[in-house]
Parts: sequence; C-alpha cells; structure tokens
Amino acid sequence: MVELLPSILSADFAHLADEVKAAERGGGTVIHFDVMDGHFVPNLTIGPPVLESLRKVTRLPIDCHMMVENPDDFVEAFAEGGADWMSVHYEVCRNLHRTLQNIKHHGMEPAVVINPATAVDLLIPVLDMVHHVLVMSVNPGFGGQSFIPYSLVKIRRLKELREELGLNYRIEVDGGVAHDTIGQVVEAGADLLVAGSAVFSHGRAEQNARELLQAAQVAAAASA
Repeated sequence: MVELLPSILSADFAHLADEVKAAERGGGTVIHFDVMDGHFVPNLTIGPPVLESLRKVTRLPIDCHMMVENPDDFVEAFAEGGADWMSVHYEVCRNLHRTLQNIKHHGMEPAVVINPATAVDLLIPVLDMVHHVLVMSVNPGFGGQSFIPYSLVKIRRLKELREELGLNYRIEVDGGVAHDTIGQVVEAGADLLVAGSAVFSHGRAEQNARELLQAAQVAAAASA
C-alpha cells in the first residue's frame, strides 16, 4: 500500500496545526519531520520543542528524518518528544548498526537514509534491522528541489534486494515528489512518498494531498 507523508518543512509554521490537519484530511497517513543541524546540511530547522507541540495536535505517526552530524546525541530527546520513526544517514553514522539498535531501544522504528551519490548495496548489512530505507532523490538541505532521475534505479534495486533477501522493509523516497514524478516513483517500487512543496504550496494542503495520493494509487494499481 502506498502512503503519502506530508513534509512539514514546506508548511506555514504560523498555522502548523491547521496545515497538518488539512494534509491528514487529504489522505496523509504519516507526518514527515525534517531535522537539520546546519552542519551535515547547510540549513537549520526544527527540534524536540516543535515535535512536542506537533504531537499534541495529531495522532499520526511522526517520521523524524535526522539530517545531523551526530544523530546518537538526539535519539533520546526525540523519542521523549513523541517521534515514532527515526531515520539516520548512512553517510554520518560511524557505528550504524549500534545507532539503529539505539533507536529501536528507545521505542522508535529505525530507518536508514542514503544521499543521491551513495550506493544502495552498501546498506545490505543492516537491511534486516530497518523499518524502511529512505532514498534521497535530491541533495538534502532544502525543499523545492528537482527530482534526480537516477533515484529510480536505486528504488528498483532496493525492491530487488527486499525480494532476494526475504525482507519486508519499506521504501521511502524524499525530494522532488510531485504530480509529474510520483507515478514513476511508485512504479519503481517506493511505497512511502514524502512530499513537501507539492502538498503545502498555495495553501491547499488538503486538495494537493488528495490529488497526489490519487495519482500514486493509480500508478500502484497499474504496476500491480
């Protein structure tokens, strides 16, 4: 089943609760929460206080994407703040196996993220530990970027590995997911679809989310 994960990075933070509720009415089933530290990526975003506030206004799972240099330093705080899923970047984790164990220990679903230039096969040793793999289809750090087409090759490879290894992790994609790309992403094998600008642009989160999800469902049915 394909799911739409509205990314609040592109939401109007002056009306965050209303934006999230609108995206939920449009079919969003998980809220994507981007954490950036100004070091691993050149942007600085939000942390546990915003997470705690968001937790009060939605019962949906919250998916924390940790674009930070030292994710281990934040696991406990985000777990206490109400995160349900936490994804960490392969590129920064010196002891990825231990980090994923720590996330699980704190009651969250662990996941691993790869940047556009990172090969999928490097993840094979930890694929049996993760709830999902997040493929960055743009270079992380800012919303509104264009989709990198080679990401489709990586999504297909993750789908192949899942079948070959007999695993059940999910495949998430983040970056440039919009009306003109969502069909290709689903056909390649992704089932967790992060969309920020495409959902929250022009103050039409409910309508945009509904249209994106419908497009994804059509593509999923066609490729079944």
